[in-house]
Amino acid sequence: MLVATFVFHFITKWQAAKDFSLIRFRIKTWWGMFGIFCVATLFNTTISLCAIMVLSYFALKEYFSMMKTRKSDRRLFLWAYLTIPVQFYWIFIGWYGMFIVFIPIYVFLFLPLPRIIGKGTIGFLRSVSVTQWGLMLMVFGLSHLAFFTVATPEYGANLVLYLIILTQINDVVQYLVSLYFGKRKVAPTANPYITWEGLAAGIIVTMLTAYFIYRYVTPFDPTFAILTGLLISVAGYFGSLTISVLKRDLLIGNRERMEKLEGRYLHRIDSLAYTAPVFFHVVRYFFDFM
Repeated sequence: MLVATFVFHFITKWQAAKDFSLIRFRIKTWWGMFGIFCVATLFNTTISLCAIMVLSYFALKEYFSMMKTRKSDRRLFLWAYLTIPVQFYWIFIGWYGMFIVFIPIYVFLFLPLPRIIGKGTIGFLRSVSVTQWGLMLMVFGLSHLAFFTVATPEYGANLVLYLIILTQINDVVQYLVSLYFGKRKVAPTANPYITWEGLAAGIIVTMLTAYFIYRYVTPFDPTFAILTGLLISVAGYFGSLTISVLKRDLLIGNRERMEKLEGRYLHRIDSLAYTAPVFFHVVRYFFDFM
């Protein structure tokens, strides 16, 4: 983070005519996330759970702020927020079975009830489905970060650190290479920033980073480390792409609001919402310590 901040400061002085506001927002957000994940990895399990729970809350709140809501949606949002402490309670007591099915099954089945009772059918499908999407990405996806330390107290914090480093490096490389060298966009209507050149560079750099750091923070062998680098890079791209599409769909016609959200936390944890569950379940499948 110090190196990135120093390089950014140097570039803004060197190329003063260019607009670096988006990168400036990203660096500020990374510093905020740095503080949250320091709390999440350096202290005991309870503090770690609380830190990631707070991150999930703010990500979900920011997600809901993009929706065009009616008064009838407020009760639905309240119930959605109440699922956050319940989801993290399952993690706290180590109940993996309930943790893994609570939001995808039970919340999915019963979340529509507050919206149905006395609120009619207008806009029902959109409000319920968008709310469930938010819970799956911002709460269920991110909550896997907290389960690492419960599933494996010995390696949990290091695995979270490993995941975050690779995810953020992948995001940075994809963005910067696309910005300066990219010519062919992967999905211009969904994410105009990422090009094929940036995607390829992100995959290569993430795999190399995984190879160089795995021996210090994980019990993996070199082959598995490289494969996790590839997996995290690809999953991170799909996470970024998916949330970009969601934002553009929810904010059609509101360009000013979309620009304000570019540097917020939702824009920075979009990749983690995908990489955290994918990495967690792959490691859990191949290693007994999970």
